[in-house]
Amino acid sequence: METSLSPRSLGQPGFLSDLRAFGAVLLREWRIFMRYPSWMIALFIWPLIFPMMYILTGRALSGPDGSGLEVFTQVTGATDFIGYIVIGTTVWMWQNIVLWDVGFSLRNEQMRGTLESNWLSPTWRFSYLLGHTGPQIISMLMFIGITALEFGLLFGVKLNGSVWMILLVMLAAIPAIYGLGFAFASLVITVKEANAFVFLIRGLVMIFCGITFPISLLPGWMQSFAMWLPPTYLIHGMRAAAFSNAGVTELLPDLIPLALFGVLWLILGYSAFLLMERRARRTGAIGQY
Repeated sequence: METSLSPRSLGQPGFLSDLRAFGAVLLREWRIFMRYPSWMIALFIWPLIFPMMYILTGRALSGPDGSGLEVFTQVTGATDFIGYIVIGTTVWMWQNIVLWDVGFSLRNEQMRGTLESNWLSPTWRFSYLLGHTGPQIISMLMFIGITALEFGLLFGVKLNGSVWMILLVMLAAIPAIYGLGFAFASLVITVKEANAFVFLIRGLVMIFCGITFPISLLPGWMQSFAMWLPPTYLIHGMRAAAFSNAGVTELLPDLIPLALFGVLWLILGYSAFLLMERRARRTGAIGQY
């Protein structure tokens, strides 16, 4: 049965209350993250396992003397094929983890049995999603830092550019990456399971965004489609910042689309959440397993 009560009609004080709710969710998610320290193992293993299958394949195809790498350098303009691959695969893992972690956050809380009671409180409900992203962003920064450290020590990968420019590109990509996660989380709470959608999105990133090859090798229609995927600009911008010493001016062709995609996906993500919220009040979907 639909109720006419809205979060504000229950006497919520306003912005400060929203901020406290966000902080409470953020603290809760951080405590959950710290309660299971074994999760930290994945931060050291996955940065090596996933890129290695592409790195070893590249070494095998380059020939015994590595002469095949000359063709790679001519096509990409990159002299360090390991660093080139690592950046692409790291962005892929970032998008993949956000879809699984943030995208399923509301569903996981529903399965724990805490979502319905929290939903009835006079709280800005979007704070449940926003609070969940805090520890996730911190863990991803740790993930990327560990990746850079491991490949620097084990394979001699060196950054020729500015760390600050790399962080700038990542910062510009956060709204687009997590806006998609918000929209996906709203979809999951409605359809309950959306594994196929995760496989679809990460497959598109893998094929169209050039995680291990330049998109210039793709057919024209595939290149046009790649221009509508934010990870395409994130991967290109991070490579330029890390290995070509690109500055802000050179990165603008990547930063501007990332900012525009960020605004678009944040609007779509929040709109999807509001639609899900109204549907939940009408159908009681929050309490349905």
